Amino acid sequence: MYGISRIGRVASAGSGRRPSRSAVGLALAAATVAALTTGCSMEDATCGGGEYPVMTIGGTGSACVSDDENPPKGYVRYPKGKVPEHVDDKWDVYWRTHSVDKDGRIIEVPAGS
Repeated sequence: MYGISRIGRVASAGSGRRPSRSAVGLALAAATVAALTTGCSMEDATCGGGEYPVMTIGGTGSACVSDDENPPKGYVRYPKGKVPEHVDDKWDVYWRTHSVDKDGRIIEVPAGS
């Protein structure tokens, strides 16, 4: 039946043995390797699957647009090679203080804009 183990937990019938620390560590390591090798990221993606990020013209706002749609009025695609992919990555941080003007030139945006 059931009994109290040496550490005060209820133990089920059977061997009464807990997994060793090395077995638990091995399982955690295997899960981490699986997540990393399958392309899963521990970072938050800027947009979901089937979407791309866009930015406001002249400001620091952003949005996500379906891959099969054009940016809405007042928004533009990020310049090639400067697209943020994850929250707080290099380009996400950069575009918090920069934008593009109506002619597509990169500009600095005053704080609070």
